[in-house]
Amino acid sequence: MTGSFIGKKSSAAGGWGALKSCGKRLLESGSPLAGARTMLKANQPDGFDCPGCAWGDPEHGSSFEFCENGVKAISWEATEKCATPAFFAANTVSELRKLSDYELELNGRLTHPMRYDAASDRYLPVAWEDAFAEIGGILKGLDSPDRAEFYTSGRASNETAYLYQLFVRVYGTNNFPDCSNMCHEASGVALKQAIGVGKGTVLLEDFEKADAIFVIGQNPGTNHPRMLGDLRRAAMRGADVVVFNPVREKGLERFSDPQDKIEMLRGGSTEIASQYYQPRLGGDMAAVRGMAKAVFAAEDEAIAAGEPSVLDHAFIAEHCAGFAEYRAAIDATGWAEIEDQSGLSRAEIERAAAVYMKAGKVICTWAMGVTQHAHSVATIREISNFMFLRGNVGRQGAGLCPVRGHSNVQGDRTVGINEKPPAAFLDALEKHFAFNVPRADGHNVLAAIGAMLDGSAQAFIGLGGNFARATPDSTLVETAMRRMKLTVNIATKPNHSHLMPGEVSYILPCLGRTEMDLNSLGNSQLVTVEDSMSMVHGSAGINRPASPHLLSEVGIIAGIAEATVGTDVVRWAALADDYDLIRDHIEATIPGFENFNARVRKPRGFHLRNTASHREWTTPAGKACFSAVTLPQETVHQRARNGVGRFALQTFRSHDQYNTTVYGLDDRYRGVYGERQVIFIHPEDLKDIGAEAGDRMDVVTDYDDGISRVAQDFRFVPYDIPRGSIAGYYPELNVLVPLGSAGEESDTPTSKSIMVSFRKREAA
Repeated sequence: MTGSFIGKKSSAAGGWGALKSCGKRLLESGSPLAGARTMLKANQPDGFDCPGCAWGDPEHGSSFEFCENGVKAISWEATEKCATPAFFAANTVSELRKLSDYELELNGRLTHPMRYDAASDRYLPVAWEDAFAEIGGILKGLDSPDRAEFYTSGRASNETAYLYQLFVRVYGTNNFPDCSNMCHEASGVALKQAIGVGKGTVLLEDFEKADAIFVIGQNPGTNHPRMLGDLRRAAMRGADVVVFNPVREKGLERFSDPQDKIEMLRGGSTEIASQYYQPRLGGDMAAVRGMAKAVFAAEDEAIAAGEPSVLDHAFIAEHCAGFAEYRAAIDATGWAEIEDQSGLSRAEIERAAAVYMKAGKVICTWAMGVTQHAHSVATIREISNFMFLRGNVGRQGAGLCPVRGHSNVQGDRTVGINEKPPAAFLDALEKHFAFNVPRADGHNVLAAIGAMLDGSAQAFIGLGGNFARATPDSTLVETAMRRMKLTVNIATKPNHSHLMPGEVSYILPCLGRTEMDLNSLGNSQLVTVEDSMSMVHGSAGINRPASPHLLSEVGIIAGIAEATVGTDVVRWAALADDYDLIRDHIEATIPGFENFNARVRKPRGFHLRNTASHREWTTPAGKACFSAVTLPQETVHQRARNGVGRFALQTFRSHDQYNTTVYGLDDRYRGVYGERQVIFIHPEDLKDIGAEAGDRMDVVTDYDDGISRVAQDFRFVPYDIPRGSIAGYYPELNVLVPLGSAGEESDTPTSKSIMVSFRKREAA
């Protein structure tokens, strides 16, 4: 892309750069004053939940509970630009397909339901009742409900997600490919095995009490910036923040809080990480095992010297199973193996372990830098092991904290978006609604794509998100989408998934989180979400809808459901007109939601009880379970160095995007401006392949399945990253991620462990 350049990186996350960016986004929305008023209601008890990340809201509240990325998300949604029927009349789908993700979504909010017309290669407006009738007719005409795939994005509210799963199960399938399949699935699987519940065990207030916080495979500055405020406050009161991340990320080094007037006036910032380690890609498990090995060594020395134990033997004896086996696994793992796989020295790992042993209360957080590897479940089990050693689960100021991405990705799973639903939940649905609930496991994302490719799936409905761009193996997914008899996308803005139409294809525009959702009596409807700390709180939009033709997500699901399965089991229209009724059904079928309608109307909502937080372990053993698996035989980083010119690639976000939504082309924390097709690489690696900063090459996947995967025309950016590891942005690099490369037990695409090489650019 012409006009791109490498510029100065921010000296700290946040600060004046964040304020300038906020102002720019509000101006671009077309109504900066209205946008500013909207922001004051973000994450407030009488306002709406930010449609961005799932970081928690403080119990005590503050004047402002939004961040730079929240401003971007809200101004992106509240823009005055509109993609009307005139926009689609002026552009064929083939023409729109040439636009980048950024250029396409710049056209603004969808305003009318649209149906694809193959003859003109354009989307044409359609009446809602006609859309529902045809969609329902096609779904009813399939020879099996299992021929349809029902995707869910984590932006959907609890009420929407519950109604969606209810409709699909009345229809007769458990095919729920979900965005969580591509991000924190490993966290849910591993934590369920380790502590009996697939969620984190901490509250936001625990960050105020922790003596040390370990941040592993996570970049809060870009992905959940409000977390930086909590890390900053922890660092300022003397807590240690220990970071493990292959890439040097500005937000984990220093943060200037835009809400701190003195710090802003002085141009100051606060150091976040007291220790910062850069493991090789895939080396986190080895690093954590090394810390555990150091803890055991210190324990042995303490016992020999007659000093107090380092381990919490009382916790281990009363609450844990498998300790002896884990100790044996630690003893069998040598330092040479740990150092080689992690890329860290023994001395570095022991320094990090010393922080853990000194701290009375420890929190460990992680995100997709941990969850998108082949051995992610094993890594999270290892993190759990490490935290068990000193009883850092189930008490104040300590615990396990997977930090989710989208605002309600955790809530969607809680209310039933699950291709492998618990039997107890299905039993509750069957009893409460009196219908035969499907029991067979359904499809996750990778299974759904496979079914679409082999023809066994014939219909796809996407509740939010941008399925085709979020998923791996982009070229294959486009092929799969276009083979469908029916594709339906429920969305707020046009995106590339809409440009891969099946035989019949609909775009159904919905209300955004910031917009008023009025029922037939003109009353504002409340929806709810669940954050990363299992807090459930209400959200009510305050803005006028972008178009009078929009329906809520709940209304759209109800319309499709009634046209497909009728009203014998559920009166869909009644639920769409009164979300309190949906919450009554949630209360009746899901534990923890007692008095749902009353509790959610209290400021900050309520907490869903986490048994592990109370040291009640719902594992088969009835205790917290140590895992004694060995380290991976070989990580992608270790395999890559066995060949000439091969590298381990991870994909990640720029600072100007959220998931597949690209707000702009700058990444000021990494010093990249005006371009997204870049590869971050160590300067010595660049020299070894005979290239220089700014050179452009194609990136090629090294995967033995006979499929050619190439990302064309990417520019090298020298960066502080381990040798042999490289990084770049998704969704542009998703084309390189093979469908066949997935996490063990989680089936999550290995987007942080891709073997690649470079070749000269192909001629245009």
